[in-house]
Parts: sequence; C-alpha cells; structure tokens
Amino acid sequence: MSRNYTIREFFRQMPNGLLGRYFEAKGLPHGLDIASLSEAKPEPWLTLWETVPESRRPDMEADFRDLYAMSTEKGTVAIVDELKWQLQPRPEEATAAVDKLADLQNHFERAMVAFLDYPACWRGATRFHHADSLTSWRKRKNLPRKDAAVDVDSIAQLSNLISGHFHHTEGRGKHCIVEPYRRGDRDYFFAYPEDHSMRSIEWVDGVFNPRPHNPAFEVVFVYTKTEGTLDISFKGAKKAVDALQGIFAQAILKLDELPPDPKDDKVYDLTPLAQRTFEFTYTPTSGIERVVVKKIRLSSIAKKGERITLEANTDENKFAVHDLLESLRKAMPGHLYNVTQVELSATIAAESGKPAKKVTVRITHPNSCSLKYDELDLQLRDMLDASGIEPKTPADETVTADTALEANDLGAA
Repeated sequence: MSRNYTIREFFRQMPNGLLGRYFEAKGLPHGLDIASLSEAKPEPWLTLWETVPESRRPDMEADFRDLYAMSTEKGTVAIVDELKWQLQPRPEEATAAVDKLADLQNHFERAMVAFLDYPACWRGATRFHHADSLTSWRKRKNLPRKDAAVDVDSIAQLSNLISGHFHHTEGRGKHCIVEPYRRGDRDYFFAYPEDHSMRSIEWVDGVFNPRPHNPAFEVVFVYTKTEGTLDISFKGAKKAVDALQGIFAQAILKLDELPPDPKDDKVYDLTPLAQRTFEFTYTPTSGIERVVVKKIRLSSIAKKGERITLEANTDENKFAVHDLLESLRKAMPGHLYNVTQVELSATIAAESGKPAKKVTVRITHPNSCSLKYDELDLQLRDMLDASGIEPKTPADETVTADTALEANDLGAA
C-alpha cells in the first residue's frame, strides 16, 4: 500500500508528546497543553505550523518527510542497523537503545525517538533506507575478498576519480562528495557528483522565482567482502557503470586492474594490432605523441595453455615487434594462434622543461585493460576508443523484478 506524505497526515500519525519534543528541540515553544490534546487530531499542530516563520519551514518539512519515510518496518531496520554499528564499542548501550525502540508502540514513535535521541545515527539510517528502496542495481562478482579502504585519503581518491570521470566523459561532476558507511558485513559508499545546471520553479520566502541551481546526482556502491561482490546503483549507461567498477577497485580495493568478469559481454578484438598497417588515432590536444605495440602474446588454438610472447625494442623501430612476428610466422602456422594479449607503449607530452612520459598499456583478451580512470588514463581510453580497440557495449538490459528483489535484500536484517 502506497504512503503519500502530507503534513496533515504526518501530524495525525505522530504522537503529540513527540511532536512537542520536536518543536522544543527546534527552539519553537508550542504553548500547547499536550495532555489535553486528542491523538490523531492534527488541527492544533496545523494551526501552530502556520505561525512558524517562513525561513524555518523548508528545513523542518524536510525533517517531516524523512521522518514519515522512516516510519516503516524497513526504516526501523535501517535505524537499528546504524545504531548497532555506531554503538559497537559500547555493546550494553547498543542493546539498551535497541530495546528502547522495540518497546515503543509503532514505527512513527521509533523514527522520532531515533531522530531526537540518537542524532548521530539518523543520517546513516536514512541513507540505508534510501538504498533499500532502490530497484535498479548492477552486480559485479569475482572480486578479491579484501578489506575496503575507508581512510580519508582513499575516500578522497574515490571522490576525485568519480568527479574526473564524469567531467571528462559527460561534462558534469566538477565536484563530488562521498559518504562511507558500514552495515553488518557490507560497506556502503554514497557518492554525490555535481550535475548539469538546471532552472527550477520554486517558491522562496513566499516569492515565486524560477532560479538556476546545481543539483547532484547519485551513485551508490555496496561492497560485500565475504562474497567478493560489488553492487552499483546508477541511473545511466552501462559503460559508465563499467568505469565506476574500475574506479571503485582502484580507490577502495587498491587493485591494479579488475579481475575478469565471467558475465562481461565486452570482448577486445586484438587481431588488428598484430598488423603493421594498424594506425592509432588520437587528437593533437590529447598530449599523446606516439603509441606503439611493444609486446604481443599468442595463444595456441590447438593446444590449451601453449603461448608465445614476442617483445622487442621499439625505441628506434616502431615495427620491431611486427618484424619479429613476421619472422616467426615463416616457421609456424599462424592460423593456429590467436592474439590474446598486447602491450602498448604510449609517449605522453609532459610539462615544459620535463621529459615526455611513457605509459605501458596492457590489454588482455577477452575484456581486461590495465588503464585506470585518472585524467591521463582517460585520455588513453579515448585513444583506444577512437582507434576502434575499445569494445562497444550492448544496450542496457532491463533490471528484472528478481534482480531488484535480490538488490533490496542488501538491506535485510
């Protein structure tokens, strides 16, 4: 059954004593005789609400909306989860807090008591409840079961990489903030990059005024170490989700590259890179000066596990590896081998007065690439894309009801 918020319904559902405590906590004496008021009759509170200064109402009504949303069984579960984590160093206090909430009559009381008496837990609880309501998740399995890095520097790195990716690819995300939380055996990361500017029709202090502002959009990561899985909720293209997985692995799991994804349907076609006629494509403004193939690995079609790796000095002859490959093909049947890995050497212009920088890029069949998602590596990814090497991804799949239910199970107690 849907629950539509109205301020009348909020005042009707919330016990009078707790409403009185809320107004007092906000420094707004209500002057009402709480004991004489009838429960579930909101008129006295609606009359009081009319006297609240216009400047105070937006923040207070935002509280009311959050409290109304949290006044459910899922909201209580989220509150209890955050209470247990926040009070983990003091187990007796945690038990007392949970018992206190359990003894209350309904979820509206539990939400308001948590808001008033355990304010340090409220923000995390609302984040968990919001995550539980999301229905579109994409899961990545087969991750190493490592502790998530939640130190200040790692969170800042995650924020900067998310910002850099969206700013580079979509022209938004100039600023980003990331909030980490722990819930049971799962690590949650709520990221809020800056979105494109937009103009909203608003009432401000009683004045109707369309005005521009910079909203945020949302990316939610849920990492489960015990399962080696990463779930991401993001309203956008699958290609962006692939990038976000790599960003998370780099900043939080400290991985040099993502392990293969058994369900990844992207496949690199490395065969063209074995041809000396292949040309890399990049723009003059990219800073890329030169890209050459410096290593090729061939895998036998006939005999599993049999591989040949060719490597040569390309400083003076950029076709050195191809020359070596052509010599080898004279002595072996080339059609019995596939190109399963290449290493590229990219020369990048440096700051004035400094030598150019060389970057090694390793691409492995079917879908592994050593590039990360900082500013330089994003330029190199653009080069792979322009050169026709970066594989195309199919259209996003529709998230099924079963998938949504599985994702919502993330918040189960």
